[in-house]
Parts: sequence; C-alpha cells; structure tokens
Amino acid sequence: MPDLDRQIDELFQLPLAEFTSARNALAKTVRGADATRVRTLGKPTVVAWAINQTYWRARHTFERLMKAGERLRAAQIGALTGKAADLREAGEAHRKALADVVKEAERIASEAGSHPSPDALTRTFEALSLAKDRPEHPGRLADALQPAGFEALAGVRPTVRLKPDATPAKKEPDRRAIEEEKKRQREIKKAEAALARAKAKMRLAEAALKRTQDRS
Repeated sequence: MPDLDRQIDELFQLPLAEFTSARNALAKTVRGADATRVRTLGKPTVVAWAINQTYWRARHTFERLMKAGERLRAAQIGALTGKAADLREAGEAHRKALADVVKEAERIASEAGSHPSPDALTRTFEALSLAKDRPEHPGRLADALQPAGFEALAGVRPTVRLKPDATPAKKEPDRRAIEEEKKRQREIKKAEAALARAKAKMRLAEAALKRTQDRS
C-alpha cells in the first residue's frame, strides 16, 4: 500500500475530534494532487466514524456481516430467478450479524463518549452489506448511507411462475383463453414494476456510496 494510503487509513482511525487538525497537518506534507486529495477528505459524521472504527477495531464482526450480506443477496437472486435458495435462513443470518455489528459499533462509540443513532447505524451497515460492490476503501466512510432494499435484484429478470393452462371448458373456450392470457400479462407487469422500483432504489444507494468514496 502506498505510504499516503496508509497515512489516510491512520487518519480515519483517530478520535473524531482529532480528524480535522490531523488531516490539515497531513495535507501540508504532500503536494499537488495528493495535497488536494487529502484536503478534500470529509470529516466523518458520528455514525460514519463509529462504522469506520468497527472496521478497524472489530474486523471479524464487520466481515461476518459483509459475508452474510453476500449470502442474502445471492439467495435473493436465486429466489427471484426460480432457483433453489434458503431465503429465510440467509435473512435470519444477516439480521443476526447486523444486530451484532451495530452492538459492537455502539460499544466502541460509547467508550469514546459518542452515541450515534442505532437506526442510522443499522441502515448504513445494511446498505454496505447488501451493496452490489464493496467500497474500494472500507474504513473511510464519511457519511451515513441509506439501504436501497433489494439490491440483489439489480440486473436480474424475475422468473414468473405460472400455473399450467387449465383444460378449456367446452363452453366459450376463447373467452377462457383470453382471461388466462390477461392474468399472465398482469402478473408479468407486476413483477417487472417491482423490479424497476428495486433497481431505482439500488441506483440511489450506490450513487450515495460512490459520493462517499469520492470524498475519501
């Protein structure tokens, strides 16, 4: 790792009250693009700082959540595409890992005299763990994030399970076929609309995560 990256990582591990002065001091030791890069590093919010400290000081708990998020995302994709997936088990494992990492972040913050919102911690950890791509520099978060919901749906076309066509009744077979076709079309449109909403939420969350990464 380049020396400047190591120094930036160390900067994000400092007590929150020391961040700004340490960042400004570091900026004076470098020139050109490196100096601009350091000067534009955003001071983390209390929530972001607590999450960063969890990454640096409780890596096992942090990574357990990230792996649980990956498994849940894979299960969501499997369920959506009609493959066998234990979505309930993956969801429960993710909820447990999420609760544990939030508790750890609260403990670390409390020891430093900070009290971040548990809800904001939960939302941000959830967004990080369910994002399609992991941040390039974990441990350098500058602001809280909002989860997009079912990020696992990104780029996935749902498989709509339909009941086999019933044997047409002897009376008015054409009307029966027309009604069945209308029903199929409504189910397909409903599934595609749900997917579009999930994709839109995912894009918002990933855009927010990218802005945070750009600032760091």
